[in-house]
Amino acid sequence: MFNAIGRIFRTPDLRRKLGFTLAIVALFRLGSFIPAPFVDFNNVQACLASTSADASGLYELVNVFSGGALLQLSIFALGIMPYITASIIVQLLRVVIPHFETLYKEGQSGQGKLTQYTRYLTIALAVLQSTTLITVARSGALFSGATATECQQLITNDAWYAIMLMVITMTAGTGLIMWFGELITERGIGNGMSLLIFTSIAATFPGSLWNIAMVRGFDTFAIVILIGLVIVLAVVFVEQSQRRVPVQYAKRMVGRRTYGGNNTYIPIKVNMAGVVPVIFASSLLYLPALIAQFNQPAAGEDPQPWVVWIQNYLTQGSHPLYMLLYFLLIVGFTYFYVAITFNPDDVAENMKKYGGFIPGIRAGRPTAEYLDYVLTRITFPGSLYLGLVALIPLIAFALVGADQNFPFGGASILIIVGVGLETVKQIDAQLQQRHYEGLLR
Repeated sequence: MFNAIGRIFRTPDLRRKLGFTLAIVALFRLGSFIPAPFVDFNNVQACLASTSADASGLYELVNVFSGGALLQLSIFALGIMPYITASIIVQLLRVVIPHFETLYKEGQSGQGKLTQYTRYLTIALAVLQSTTLITVARSGALFSGATATECQQLITNDAWYAIMLMVITMTAGTGLIMWFGELITERGIGNGMSLLIFTSIAATFPGSLWNIAMVRGFDTFAIVILIGLVIVLAVVFVEQSQRRVPVQYAKRMVGRRTYGGNNTYIPIKVNMAGVVPVIFASSLLYLPALIAQFNQPAAGEDPQPWVVWIQNYLTQGSHPLYMLLYFLLIVGFTYFYVAITFNPDDVAENMKKYGGFIPGIRAGRPTAEYLDYVLTRITFPGSLYLGLVALIPLIAFALVGADQNFPFGGASILIIVGVGLETVKQIDAQLQQRHYEGLLR
């Protein structure tokens, strides 16, 4: 392993790509600590230090994906989340808008247009989310668990031009992050957007683990590390697991050449949906709490019953009802997303067009039904796996005293493992192109 890493740095092309990637990542992390205009940095830091572990639970997903920059109101406060949301929306719109599906099937040129639409939507979402974040910060509700006066005075200037400048700055920060990701994809190693998400999540690991050590002691800390390693191994095993459906192609003559006659397979992963169902479920459970937060009663008035119910059951991650709804939403969204992204009818039609067939299954409609049957059966354990992994941080929050950004579970561990495996495979492929031994043996 160390010899392979040494060969990476001895290869000029790979060394240059790795250095470029690390430089962009360093700039990305630096921007996470630069406060936006008219933000009182000292008050923000005081509120972060005095806020209880579960006070920011409403924003934990966005805060994790921004590497902690959200609650610091930095220029990169929104992180990569607007781009993730825009990508998911554009992907879902392929089912609703036929033009988007046509563009997707056109190849590189059509997908380039979809990428452009994603960029426009990212900027629009960044404007919306930055406005919401600044509104919450002005109302003093960003740090709901802190009662200090400083937490009500995070913004030093409430004038319209100051608010507009903050919105423009945070939106520009999102655009810059998007550009960073594209630069890494083009000139660096791995997928740029994925690596930036990886960096944001990995940046929260030390703080979360140190919080466990301080609250529960180093004995519990050591146990958590061991359990974390077991979880990582299990996630790697499941992420690499796949059901291989055998496919044979009949020989056919095109001119004087013979094509086909080979055997291959369709790899159907156990976790076909990736981390998207977890994001869907978290976002959906976030909406009731957000609505309740903007319907707080005036001074001296009692809150409405539905607001109290949401605050008691849908904002505390340790509550059994919250866990149950979270788990069921993930299972449901897994089936929904897999049905959108993998179309058995299209796969069967393409196989039939090129003379492919599954042994023992007739081409055409029977092949589509068989693929749908296999996909439904394999999605069930995949959805249960996603639900259980997503519940790990909530269980750790209830039992160990860790915050809800507990690293060994949820979207964090899924993204860390997935991006890590994909990046290592890309490095390995480039090493093998140069006739070296790869990282993977």
